[in-house]
Amino acid sequence: MCASRMQRLLTAIMLGIILYFFATAVQDFQAGMSESKNFMIAVVLQIFVIIMMIVWAITNFCPSSWMLNKIFPPCDWEK
Repeated sequence: MCASRMQRLLTAIMLGIILYFFATAVQDFQAGMSESKNFMIAVVLQIFVIIMMIVWAITNFCPSSWMLNKIFPPCDWEK
């Protein structure tokens, strides 16, 4: 596994976790709760992902890619 692919997988996993929290929040709201801890967690995580994507787009620096490049080898896209 190479660093860029691992970063994409981790982003997909993070979005899946956020989706899970949103889905459980829907169940909380359908059960009649006025507030949901799961909804707040989902919103905070989603804002974090959005901010990191904006930083990556503006500066071309992604902290997770930087860290993963130290752990995994770079991708050889010619294979």
